[in-house]
Amino acid sequence: MQTLEIGALSYFCERMSRYTLVSLIALLIHFSACNYDNEEELYPTSSCETVDMSYASDITNILQNYSCLSCHSSVSNEGSVTLEGYDNLKTWVDNGALLKSMKHDGASPMPKNQAKMNQCDIDKIEAWITDGAPNN
Repeated sequence: MQTLEIGALSYFCERMSRYTLVSLIALLIHFSACNYDNEEELYPTSSCETVDMSYASDITNILQNYSCLSCHSSVSNEGSVTLEGYDNLKTWVDNGALLKSMKHDGASPMPKNQAKMNQCDIDKIEAWITDGAPNN
């Protein structure tokens, strides 16, 4: 009788170990699939307002924030590019070089030896150009 009890106990422990192992593996797979990413980081809400861009208040501020005029003014005129004043800027808008250089796409990348401009600022300039680059 004692042999039967030991055999049954051994069988029970062996089966229990298999179930425990299988259960642990299943739980491990289940929980490793869980990911707690922050939705705001994955899908940021766009706060870039590109409607009704103004040359006087929006575009000139962007050019000043990136120090574009420190190299491309009527005084420095680096690379024979002057962005100071609406008419000078419009020349580079019309030939496409302004946006290409800001996007680092097919023209000398600007700002020179620095990271590309913030995408929102590029989008603002592009929206202004799409609206006809008005002198407003």
